[in-house]
Amino acid sequence: MQFQTIPIIRIFDEAKAREFYLEFLGMSVDWEHRFEEGFPLYMQVSRGDLVLHLSEHSGDCTPGSKTFVNTDDLEALFDEVTSRGYRYSRPEITTASWGDRIFEVVDPFSNRILFNERTSTT
Repeated sequence: MQFQTIPIIRIFDEAKAREFYLEFLGMSVDWEHRFEEGFPLYMQVSRGDLVLHLSEHSGDCTPGSKTFVNTDDLEALFDEVTSRGYRYSRPEITTASWGDRIFEVVDPFSNRILFNERTSTT
């Protein structure tokens, strides 16, 4: 039996969401849905195995949430993301209290994504 978790992240502005998730984080749009023209957007973005749903629908989720993402090459991801020069986020690699290396980004809607690279053996 296999499972996949896909967080739903609340967004309020399509252009700002695209700038952050596509241009800054380097994700791609897999699909988009609106019930009709002018209705809220619901779309799936991904990068490798990282899949997120972005929703303008008010009842889907809460803004200001945090998503924890494990990665096996934090340094390369950090270098790539920060090389794009997104003016609203200046992440730094730090050591978490649990001993792993991390960096965190915050989207324009106060949602946080924490990228974690395991360094501990426990």
